Amino acid sequence: MMLPQTINKDHVKGALVGVGICAAGYYLYKKNQNQVNDFLRNQGINVPTVNHKDYKNMSIEELMETKELLEDLIAEKEINLNQTVIEE
Repeated sequence: MMLPQTINKDHVKGALVGVGICAAGYYLYKKNQNQVNDFLRNQGINVPTVNHKDYKNMSIEELMETKELLEDLIAEKEINLNQTVIEE
């Protein structure tokens, strides 16, 4: 019969080291994001670009989804703007 182990300081130390390594990796990635993404694309990995979408190569379905998303965002901003005007 196995007894459940309790968490000891080695577990905590391991978790902290893991979090630190993840944070350092994320920092390095963000600092060199363009170079890393270019390298990944050259390896055949599709890395989507957040800042720019190639609308000319999108299908009609993708364009309609984008249009609906933009309309929803505009409506939310208009509602928020109207609420702040009413509150003032």
